[in-house]
Amino acid sequence: MKFRQILGQGFERSLGQDLGRVWQIGWAVLVAVVVFLGSGDVAIARGEYAPPLSFSNAELSNRDFSGQWLRGSELSNANLTGANFSDAHIEGAAMSGSTLTDTDLSGAFKTNTLMDSIKFERTDLTNAVLLEALLLGSTFNNVVIDGADFTDALLDGYQVKQLCAIAKGRNPSTDVDTRESLGCRD
Repeated sequence: MKFRQILGQGFERSLGQDLGRVWQIGWAVLVAVVVFLGSGDVAIARGEYAPPLSFSNAELSNRDFSGQWLRGSELSNANLTGANFSDAHIEGAAMSGSTLTDTDLSGAFKTNTLMDSIKFERTDLTNAVLLEALLLGSTFNNVVIDGADFTDALLDGYQVKQLCAIAKGRNPSTDVDTRESLGCRD
């Protein structure tokens, strides 16, 4: 009888410990789910996960996009003359064939963006980050690229030569030298 009582108490103690552990895990999972779902609402409120904007072939002269999150936005063949993209986060967007005359892209963070066949005329790219941007066929006339980071951007030889002639500075966000990011030869 004593053996059964000891076995029974051990089993009950073990079962009690297991139930306690199950409750701990359950609460941890519940908290994780609430935090995960709640952080999405915060991210949406900050504009990080806003639905992509579609402005193909649009007239967007003097439009203010400063500081906005433009993930996956479609801005191809748009007239962006005088538009303000300063400090905007433009990720995975398509801007192919657009006109960016007198456009402010200072401090903009652009990654994996299609920017081919763009006319950059008097465009301010000061401290812009253009990581893995596709810039083939784009023209750069009277642009400012002080502190711009072109790391892994696709440019042709003529564009690199043209930009290296005016390249200077170091990007404050990535700490990358503009000339180095373009692969300029000293």
